Amino acid sequence: MFGRRGAQPPPSATIAPQAAPVAPEPPPPPRADAPGRSDAAARDGDFFAKKKQIFAVLIETINVAKLGSMEPAVARREIGEIARDIVASKKLTISTAEQAVLIDEICNDILGYGPLEPLLARDDIADIMVNGTQNVFIEVDGKVQETDIRFRDGRQLLNICQRIVNQVGRRVDEANPICDARLLDGSRVNVIAPPLAIDGAALTIRKFRRDRLTLDQLVGFGSISKEGAEILRILGRVRCNTIVSGGTGSGKTTLLNCLTRYCESDERIVTCEDSAELQLQQPHVVRLETRPKNLEGEGEVTMRDLVRNCLRMRPDRIIVGEVRGPEAFDLLQAMNTGHDGSMGTLHANSPREALSRMESMITMGGFSLPSLTIRQIMVSSVDVIVQAARLRDGSRRITHITEVLGLEGETPITQDLFVYEILGEDAQGRIIGRHRSTGIGRPRMWERARYFGEDRALAVALAAADEQTA
Repeated sequence: MFGRRGAQPPPSATIAPQAAPVAPEPPPPPRADAPGRSDAAARDGDFFAKKKQIFAVLIETINVAKLGSMEPAVARREIGEIARDIVASKKLTISTAEQAVLIDEICNDILGYGPLEPLLARDDIADIMVNGTQNVFIEVDGKVQETDIRFRDGRQLLNICQRIVNQVGRRVDEANPICDARLLDGSRVNVIAPPLAIDGAALTIRKFRRDRLTLDQLVGFGSISKEGAEILRILGRVRCNTIVSGGTGSGKTTLLNCLTRYCESDERIVTCEDSAELQLQQPHVVRLETRPKNLEGEGEVTMRDLVRNCLRMRPDRIIVGEVRGPEAFDLLQAMNTGHDGSMGTLHANSPREALSRMESMITMGGFSLPSLTIRQIMVSSVDVIVQAARLRDGSRRITHITEVLGLEGETPITQDLFVYEILGEDAQGRIIGRHRSTGIGRPRMWERARYFGEDRALAVALAAADEQTA
């Protein structure tokens, strides 16, 4: 078998090169208050003793480095065969159900992310928050709840963190205790390790759904009205320069993914992200990702470096995953120099605050430009701001679709096309509200819509929205 120590794979086997995995840790002991499986014996002390015994022999038998170069399914099958051999040789009394549970948990410890594997497999979880070894929380339906997941000690947790960041060529240790990374499915990961994290490593995972959300699904969830979704579709089709604004966890990246779906298939799109999250389906997409400093403190590639380089790559659209700093100026320049339909997200609580935030980021970037000049660049570059919010009941709503009109003196002028109006709450504490049109019959983007042949669709959507509001 390929995974046994000293064994060699057959000549026909193709093993992709991969960094050697972090050495696995022995499985943690069960918690007294942990919920049991359907087979109650799977969590008693005798089961754990058997698991520990099999695990110890297994680690002496297998070659972890070779297992790491195999396909996951092949590696799991390899571990399962060796574990069954160990059970037979030790003459352990263990049922088929117990054996299946045992092999699954050992595979998670060796190949996966240990105790986190069951959480990563769930599609209903939006965030996983590990606060040291004894506190693991998840977010489900916008609400945070504690789980029974525990790590044996800080070393096991830190090894899992290292295993995650190693996959994207990064590292986390005492010298570099802060790291942004991603899982293979695109889920965003942040790690902050001791000594900065006092109570043990803190791991935060923003999970990605396996199925991409669409605007139709957002309508079904109540995040936006049918007429509002049609306006968003038109925004993508007519290449409006769009900023998606919102607080943490409000669904900015999800909404940006929905908007990019309406880019034409013949457009060349370049994306810039700190951790690659966007899931564009167009055939002509170039994905770029920033890089941190190396051990010598060199080699850093910032978001601004990526955005500036995009301008030399002949893009039709530039999409910035999240604008956090002086790259805001470069994105505005791109929007204003022929790259219509460019998009980006930023943290802000309202459309007007989004404009103020962009001005602040440009100013803090060291640009010695008058405020009036920066505002002129902003209002001539950004066409629409789409505001997302997470309400107090955990639901996510698109609260504003706002056009940027220009300047009145030195003040940016905006107009809302759609707003979300909170009407109250039901007996379960869920927010009751509605999306309503503000009655703008001829928005600023009308001429652009007519140029792209979408003026009729825009007129129908606005008329339907006005009728619903009335």
